[in-house]
Amino acid sequence: MDLDEAKEFKERCTQCAAVSWGLTDEGKYYCTSCHNVTERSKEVVNTGAIPNTKIQAINRGLKRKRKLEKGWDWYVCEGFQHILYQQAEALKTLGVGPELKNEVLHNFWKRYLQKSKQAYCKNPVYTSKRKAPVLEDNPSHSDWDSEPELLSDFSCPSFVESGAESQPDVHTQKPFPIIKASQSETASICSGSVDGVEYSLRKEKGIVKMTVPRTLAFCCLALLWQRETITLSDLLRFVEEDHIPYINAFQHFPEEMKLYGRDKGIFAIESWPNYEDIYKKMIEIATFLDLPRFPDITEDCYLHPNMLCLKYLMEVNLPDEMHNLTCQVVKMTGIGEVDFLTFDPIAKMAKTAKYDVQAVAVIVVVLKLLFLLDDNLEWSLSNIAEKYNEKNKEDKPWFDFRKWYQVMKKSLDEKKQKWEETRAKYLWKSEKPLYHSSIDKSVVCKRREMVVNLQKQFSTLVDSTPTIGKKSPSSFQFNWTEEDPDRTCFHGHSLQGVLTKKGQSLTTKNSLYWLSTQKFCRSYCKHVTTYEESNFSLSYQFIINLFSFLLRIKTSFLHEEVSLIEKRLFKTKYSKTKKKSSRSRKVRKY
Repeated sequence: MDLDEAKEFKERCTQCAAVSWGLTDEGKYYCTSCHNVTERSKEVVNTGAIPNTKIQAINRGLKRKRKLEKGWDWYVCEGFQHILYQQAEALKTLGVGPELKNEVLHNFWKRYLQKSKQAYCKNPVYTSKRKAPVLEDNPSHSDWDSEPELLSDFSCPSFVESGAESQPDVHTQKPFPIIKASQSETASICSGSVDGVEYSLRKEKGIVKMTVPRTLAFCCLALLWQRETITLSDLLRFVEEDHIPYINAFQHFPEEMKLYGRDKGIFAIESWPNYEDIYKKMIEIATFLDLPRFPDITEDCYLHPNMLCLKYLMEVNLPDEMHNLTCQVVKMTGIGEVDFLTFDPIAKMAKTAKYDVQAVAVIVVVLKLLFLLDDNLEWSLSNIAEKYNEKNKEDKPWFDFRKWYQVMKKSLDEKKQKWEETRAKYLWKSEKPLYHSSIDKSVVCKRREMVVNLQKQFSTLVDSTPTIGKKSPSSFQFNWTEEDPDRTCFHGHSLQGVLTKKGQSLTTKNSLYWLSTQKFCRSYCKHVTTYEESNFSLSYQFIINLFSFLLRIKTSFLHEEVSLIEKRLFKTKYSKTKKKSSRSRKVRKY
């Protein structure tokens, strides 16, 4: 790739409007800012100097092979920037609006670089051999027009200040500055990036260091700001299904970004993202960035518990009539209020609702109100529903908890088995091998090639069936239809067997309720509640395990959220601290 020979091409790039061109190995022009390759090629003027060649097309260029073995000089923040770009593009293909990448995520990332003093400030933290370009007071600074960018198609509208301290930042319409490639300058001996070693050792108080899991926290914050129809559990599931780059995301780096040594510890991930961990990182980053109050979560938003409860009732094949009951619980507990749902990072106690976990917890509470889930009442009510359905086959069937349990148990076991097999077969090694130094590159590449060949031979011997490609993304993991005879759809079933009419309202036939947590831990404890499966009924365990698998969270995490919903619903019971709570007690009729 030769930049000097491409200087004669003066047209602006159709994607980023920059005029900075290079030549590919095939002789085509590519933009050094956004790496957009055009159809235009460098024309061959003198064919006499090229022996044994024949012009087949006017636009065919000279084929060149030049390798930059040493690669670009790049910083760690540029690597994370590239991962964020790839994740934003993946979310765009999943149906998220382009504003998430072009405006929201860009602003968040720009603000992070400013707050962490890596860019967009007067004295960026670069202690390596060459100082990175930063924003200056002169808007016509040439660095903006000449240097290649990884996120050049991001626009950068002005960010709404939240009253926090504002760093010097006057050029909000300019893209991120990225370090220009140079063959004469080399990266650190111990890392491919310029500051890989220093970044690994950097421990500055008050600074949130960027990691690969935190890229997901950035994406989730952007999704929350846009009030998109993707929850945190959905995001992590899409990561598992390889729809969003996360594991081995570094293999999508440009070839010129050499990665080895300390970079491996920074960008290589060997575990799946955890819901609780990403949730905490979301709050941590939002607080660090001093983000303003997020847009309000109102009743017409997808993240409102009434909307999510409807979604999860459909997901787990429960009757549609239950949605009215979940809406009442949401109203009684106050978890549907705008102030409760809207994330405000600059509040005294910055926290955001676990929207998906909270909605599922409401459904668990409603199931306890209807069926008690004590391994006794739910089966008695099932016997009544079964007898009624046998005698009245033409009428709307009553919901049979036992039959629902059997259908869901079978479906859950099948889904779990496939999930475990997929995880067991997952290839953690990247296609782009990592090595500790440039000296080891040839050995590592040769070893990787040998491993790939052995894997192909072994897979041929073990399984002759063709490998199925990754499935298309979906908001639902379970699908229920009336036409499927093997799996009964309970959406249209009635709750008349568990409800009784009292005046003009319906109340539950069950007048008992047991609290999931009798006593909450003290404030200095790391957890709010404790969950020991042996202390709870088998029905409750199944419900908790079902929804925990659905959201890919720990059972204790969901149990804690159920306890918090109950604490809001039964305030009077928790206020009576002197009286001991019994395992089953009468509560206000629903």
